[in-house]
Amino acid sequence: MRLLPVSSLQPGMRLGKKIYNEEGIILLSENAELNDVIIRRMQLHGLDYVYISDPRTDDVVVEDMIEESTRRKALQDIRDTFRKLSEPSVKGMVYPYLGKTFTGLVETVMDDLRGREDTMIMMMNINSMDHYLFRHSLNVCIYSLVLGLVQGYTKDELTLLGLGALLHDIGKTKIPLSILNKTSALTDEEYNEIKKHPELGYKILKDEPGISLKSAHCAFQHHERLNGSGYPRGLRGDEISDFARLIAITDTYDAMTTHRVYRSAMLPHEALEVLYTGCGTLYEKSKLELFRNHVAIYPLGITVTLNTGETGVVVKIHNEFPSRPVVRILADADGVELKAPYDFDLLESMTTIIKKVDEIEL
Repeated sequence: MRLLPVSSLQPGMRLGKKIYNEEGIILLSENAELNDVIIRRMQLHGLDYVYISDPRTDDVVVEDMIEESTRRKALQDIRDTFRKLSEPSVKGMVYPYLGKTFTGLVETVMDDLRGREDTMIMMMNINSMDHYLFRHSLNVCIYSLVLGLVQGYTKDELTLLGLGALLHDIGKTKIPLSILNKTSALTDEEYNEIKKHPELGYKILKDEPGISLKSAHCAFQHHERLNGSGYPRGLRGDEISDFARLIAITDTYDAMTTHRVYRSAMLPHEALEVLYTGCGTLYEKSKLELFRNHVAIYPLGITVTLNTGETGVVVKIHNEFPSRPVVRILADADGVELKAPYDFDLLESMTTIIKKVDEIEL
């Protein structure tokens, strides 16, 4: 299979992977034939990329980071809980189901991640038409747990990190939907309302049975930045918890690589470049380097153009050198499709580099 922008899809193409909605229900199965109506609906629902079947890349198998059943259950629990929290509640009320519901979920996600052959962070915002807040919460949890696993955190630390990451945006359940879903630019007043969500989230979690203060502080501090430019308290450096400094990276990365009503999603290499503009000032250098070393900046199946002019598809990612993948060359420098495509390992030619990704010049 290969990864194509929805803008490049043509009627007659067939899906390479299922497409889900926010309920975790399959909307389209593998091998479903696309037509103009389906492609238009994908665009309307904010899909930027989908996997498409291609005989030349049939051997490229893109596995999800977690099991389909785990993903479906997670999104259902997040959706149901967040919707309950959005309802008017009695002041001071606690939500005793939070710790019980999500501790087991985090442990299941950890088990799925441990069962993977590699520790690479793959794009999670493909082939999915679900609610941004629900999907974002799960993605940040998964990305953070991957980094915690390679960092060597204990099981207890991973559980605390996973809970903090999963619930980092829970304060947004107390922000009016008219502001959260606004498609035009926010007013200063609306932006200030949005900026209340870390403190609102902390207030929900801090006295919650089964949720530690360390996890609660992930909600409170994930928008703090090393140089004190963050919010809500303008904390600096080590004043920000270790977990929150890590989640600041995964939260920002997922936000940038997700389609929003006001902008298209960035590709991983673009998002990583933006993150590095804040290295040492906004984000901790060691954590940013850890993230860089474990994110697939060129996702499997993505179309790339080399500095030789040849075009191909990424078919393998080296865990140790994710920026030097194996590319299956499909067309020569003149754009002529090859009758016999071949694999080219960028690790074997250090002078050959990826120059474009889906026609984006680097």
